[in-house]
Amino acid sequence: MSIVIVGSINVDITTRSDRLPQPGETLHGHSYSINLGGKGCNQAVALSKLGGDAQLVGRIGKDGFGDIAKQHLTDMGVSTHYVLSDAVHGTGIAVIGVDANSENSITVIGGANLAVDESDLERTSDLLNGAEIMLMQLEIPVQTCLSAAKKVRAAGGIVIFDPAPAPVNGLPEGFLQNVDVVTPNETEAEIMTGFRPTNAKEAAHAADLLREKGVAAAVVKLGARGVYFKDDNSEGFIEPYKVNAIDTVAAGDCFNGGLAYALSKKKTLKEAVRFAAACGALSTTKQGAATSAPSLEEVKALMGR
Repeated sequence: MSIVIVGSINVDITTRSDRLPQPGETLHGHSYSINLGGKGCNQAVALSKLGGDAQLVGRIGKDGFGDIAKQHLTDMGVSTHYVLSDAVHGTGIAVIGVDANSENSITVIGGANLAVDESDLERTSDLLNGAEIMLMQLEIPVQTCLSAAKKVRAAGGIVIFDPAPAPVNGLPEGFLQNVDVVTPNETEAEIMTGFRPTNAKEAAHAADLLREKGVAAAVVKLGARGVYFKDDNSEGFIEPYKVNAIDTVAAGDCFNGGLAYALSKKKTLKEAVRFAAACGALSTTKQGAATSAPSLEEVKALMGR
């Protein structure tokens, strides 16, 4: 099944220290790494590591970071055929500080990601028209996301929308009516519904509010407290998997990649959310963004415990 990801491509520069610096403070850290990141990239790698055919649409710059991103994508089994090298805008980067408790602070420079526009959708129109599932996030312009969603749904595909980073300025009118599945975490749910869910009952209410906005299925992630789902045919709460978390930076991306993979295998929403929850949990047991994505064997092992 064709799964397309329209989204961001970043290079992550991660520093590690005992604690995160206060404003105006300089700290000595103990290590750093340069890896692949960006929500679109992370989701594509998550799909690829599960064995899915991930086709990524996005932009990188014609610079050293772009070379790094392209090489990492190739090494991780993700096709770069639909990734445009932008001569005007630099490759997106994220500077991530991680402390001894696995808390993180992230600064993102969007670069070429913020230039993804209708021309990118036109050059990949055959791919989008043939997509059975499309994943999208909000590290590229929201209007580009909306146009991509309309194209894919018009051709009969399923659209999964990860509303991250949280849409502080709101979404265009009717946006969710062009989405099949929306997957906010607590923060994103609060911005989209007006309150922050902290338990299964509150997550159920948030899901109802999101569905009233036109989306067919709502999946509300509560991090280490589990995940709630609801569509026209089913609803329920998936308890969290117990793992030793050391880095949560890509948990949401791996969750969404896992969700798309499971739905592509014709799993029910309940089955797909349970699978996705295992993917997200396992990603927290490894350091890094794209590099933390689990394999299918690892997911099956966790689910079989």
